[in-house]
Amino acid sequence: MDTVLEVLGRRVGAEPERYRQPTAGRPLEGPAVRWPIVRRFHADHPGIALPTSPAPTSATRRRRTFLVLGLLVLAALAVGATMALGGSDDDVAFEGPDDDLINAEALEQLSFEVTAERAETLAEATVELDGEDVTEDAELADSALVYAPRELGDGEHEVEISVPSRVGSQSERWSFTVDATPPELEVASPEGAVVFLNQETVVAGITDPDATLTVDGEEVEVGEDGSFEVTYDEPPSESLTIVAVDEAGNETVDERELTVLRSRVEVDEVRAVHVTGNAWNHDGLRGQVMEMIEDGKINSVQLDIKGESGRIYNNTDVELANEMGASFGFYDLEDVVDELHDMGVHVIGRVVAFNDPHLGEYAQGNGDMEWLVQTPDGEPYTAGYGCCFTSFANDEVLDYNIGLAIEAAQAGVDGILWDYVRRPDGDPDAMVYDGLADDAGGSTLEQAVVDFVARADEALEPYHVEHGASVYGIAATRPTQIAQDIEGMSQHLDYVAPMLYPSHWGPGEYDVANPVQQPYDIIHASLDEFLEITEASGRARVVPWLEDSNYPVSLGVADRGQYVRDQIRAALDRDVNEWIMWDSHVNYTVDAYEVHDD
Repeated sequence: MDTVLEVLGRRVGAEPERYRQPTAGRPLEGPAVRWPIVRRFHADHPGIALPTSPAPTSATRRRRTFLVLGLLVLAALAVGATMALGGSDDDVAFEGPDDDLINAEALEQLSFEVTAERAETLAEATVELDGEDVTEDAELADSALVYAPRELGDGEHEVEISVPSRVGSQSERWSFTVDATPPELEVASPEGAVVFLNQETVVAGITDPDATLTVDGEEVEVGEDGSFEVTYDEPPSESLTIVAVDEAGNETVDERELTVLRSRVEVDEVRAVHVTGNAWNHDGLRGQVMEMIEDGKINSVQLDIKGESGRIYNNTDVELANEMGASFGFYDLEDVVDELHDMGVHVIGRVVAFNDPHLGEYAQGNGDMEWLVQTPDGEPYTAGYGCCFTSFANDEVLDYNIGLAIEAAQAGVDGILWDYVRRPDGDPDAMVYDGLADDAGGSTLEQAVVDFVARADEALEPYHVEHGASVYGIAATRPTQIAQDIEGMSQHLDYVAPMLYPSHWGPGEYDVANPVQQPYDIIHASLDEFLEITEASGRARVVPWLEDSNYPVSLGVADRGQYVRDQIRAALDRDVNEWIMWDSHVNYTVDAYEVHDD
């Protein structure tokens, strides 16, 4: 039969509260009457025999105590092992930025990562940005969770990644500041990226006051207001790299290719003579012009770049000009400019735009009839212009002329003066311009000319040349007769140069009975209209073409010199002390010109 102790050992686990009674400090020895828990059990189960063994000794009691303690330790270990099998923590590792300040470059690379031995460990991981859950923006791949915020505004931010488990969680928090705004950098000088040899080059502008600034790798001091300026005896290079770096390491770079010109001569008032390419190549004619310069009678030379024949008198690198054989190389433009600039002379490069037989014949030969003004039946419109008249409605024609002007500006001329920026003479209904509709729904002929002048003005702006256009004297009052809208053109020009030759006016113009015999009266009267129009433009001034040629003599003018002086005096009486004198043969009446100190 089982004894009480044997049965009780099995029941304690099943009915713990009933049989787990304190002994109240009494020793567990002697008969059952001194062992309350055994006595109670025996009372409930009289059929089970009481133990007959003697009471345990003190050594036995100590062994039992150690045994119980050992069992408790083993139980705790078993519980821990059980929980581990149901979701214990892997070793996880966090990685994020070391720097507290994040600039634009660092922001592009910014990422936060947590890795674990097993991918499932990260299944419940969370990511917060500034207190908002952004876990869905993180990417979980293999055993790594990566969060890469690419668009963070400037300011303070905090990212926290947490990895939960059944026994707790592990997390990491990063606090940092984003400054990804690059520093301000405005370079005011050299304006238009144009610099000059043998002249100081000033690099100046403004940036952030706390920025570090370098010009071609050399640090430049920045003022308290962010301004900077450094002066070089010569242009530092043919390219310029200016870099501003702020305290966060953000940088702004200004890289520009410089146009290095030999020099620039500016004059307050232009007093010039017209010189063709052929004349400059003629010792006697060029010599007379040089004499007028040395005597102080003129301060400017108008030199033909491209004339009425379509010839280009200087050596050119413009591809189309060389392809069609239009470059004659009568002079090297850079050398001419150097020579005249050494004498303090302002150089105006004249470009005849749309009266261009060379370009017209080339276009015809290639079947590019849209380059030409045409008759209604598709033939070139000539009307006394030899081959043809090129179209100001064609991009190839426009770009060709502007390319020649830019090349002249790069060679150092101080001004570009357009001529023949108009339609040809004759009935406009007999002229066809491909791509240009002269009706209410399209561009008028006058507007097309204005558009060309505006296009040229924008292209020449970086070279800081004066921009002018020769216009007909009648254009002030009759713009549609020649397609020259003076008011519209003046918005895009530094000056207009009306051709006011007295010999070209008809009797009765401006109430002048005989203009060729009354040069003062016709110049004085015709200037009035141009001055009024250009003054309203706010930009353009008037530099009139005047006449010093034998043509008036053939018409009965007795004194050519006085004829010239009367024109100059009439302009001066209109407060215009500027002019360009014309003689197609470049043979001037030297004694008719006064000496000026400037």
